[in-house]
Amino acid sequence: MLDARARELPGTSGLPLAEAGYRNLVLAPGGGPGRLTVAADLAVRVAGYDEYPVVYPRRLTLARADGRRVEREESASGPPALWDFGGGQAAQGAHCLVLGLADGPDPAGLLAVGERAAPAVSAVWGAGWAGRVLLELPATEAQFARLLGADPAGWTGMAAVTVAAPGAPRHTPADRVLINPEAYGRLSDFGRQVVVTHETTHVATRADTRAWTPLWLSEGVADWTAYRDSGRQPRQIAPELARDVAAGRLPTGLPADRDFTAGATGIAQGYEQAWLACELIAHRYGPDRLVAFYRAVGAPDGEGADRDQRLDRLLRAELGIGQAELTRLWLAEVAALNG
Repeated sequence: MLDARARELPGTSGLPLAEAGYRNLVLAPGGGPGRLTVAADLAVRVAGYDEYPVVYPRRLTLARADGRRVEREESASGPPALWDFGGGQAAQGAHCLVLGLADGPDPAGLLAVGERAAPAVSAVWGAGWAGRVLLELPATEAQFARLLGADPAGWTGMAAVTVAAPGAPRHTPADRVLINPEAYGRLSDFGRQVVVTHETTHVATRADTRAWTPLWLSEGVADWTAYRDSGRQPRQIAPELARDVAAGRLPTGLPADRDFTAGATGIAQGYEQAWLACELIAHRYGPDRLVAFYRAVGAPDGEGADRDQRLDRLLRAELGIGQAELTRLWLAEVAALNG
């Protein structure tokens, strides 16, 4: 009965769900005469996009009404699903699916951006990923933050973020991109394309990205992929960094992981520095070497290894230079922004 009810979830009409069902039911306090309360996992799989179901913790109360009907109350006991905010709508193309809300922005415009992003990413990263991207488009920034389970204040101005949906086996998550409709809506058409292509790169490289992958590399390759073939000059792509250089404020080393934390001071410069490092590698050694280096860094043998020593060794193996030499070359490119 519960599985049948799951397939009739409020708000999911029009959304392409391949399966929906409750798992791991456990009796919970809060029942009473004629009432039964359980904790459960709601497992939902989006057709054509989720290899594994996404799991949402739920609290269900079943109550008998009129001696015949059973009424159900349901609440989220973790981050909500998109459809918890109201009726859903969807737009689907060959490479992209956008899940939105009936009272939210029209998903058609975002779909067109996603349809361009996925092939652009495949042109760099090959066919080793699904070649398609799932985008979730809430109606407000507050909903965006709730989907992340985060403080809205920390995500103001963040246009999108890639998340690994809970419940899938390790290293094979059901990835999707969450769009902040307010920050995304303030971008130019070019900026929107960069953002979605950047996030799609994270989806495509998920299997090659590990905890020991430096954020300057993972964020750098995502921006490099997004700006590739844009025709933009370095000072157009890295305006904040160029202004710092003109003012005599030069970095002394590649950005640290903490420089990419939401709300961090100088986060724009961190992303621009990361892009410039990957642009340097791709320009000097070729895009294929950048991709090979990235995949080598994310290989399983990195677990437990000293990150800096391993990175230096892989740089020498893949590019023929160590980390000190890469930093020296990169600092020269940073200084050239003032040219």
